[in-house]
Amino acid sequence: MTAHDRIHAREPTHDRDRWATGTVRSLEQRDGHCVITVEDDGPVELWVTLAVGELFLRRLELDPGESPAGSQVWYRTTGDG
Repeated sequence: MTAHDRIHAREPTHDRDRWATGTVRSLEQRDGHCVITVEDDGPVELWVTLAVGELFLRRLELDPGESPAGSQVWYRTTGDG
């Protein structure tokens, strides 16, 4: 079982000190997951379910065909508790 990371398209309203911010570099599907690479003092790969990845993209409110690259996000990796 894969432990999944957490990601928000909007600033969290709770426990803000537990979230890091980054900028989306790329998004791809790999091994049945959505892998979102963000830049935050180096690249960070965030692994989420496909459903979470789709929800995340909808909440970015992108125009049809627009890339999420360059969007600011809030995230926590699995090891961040």
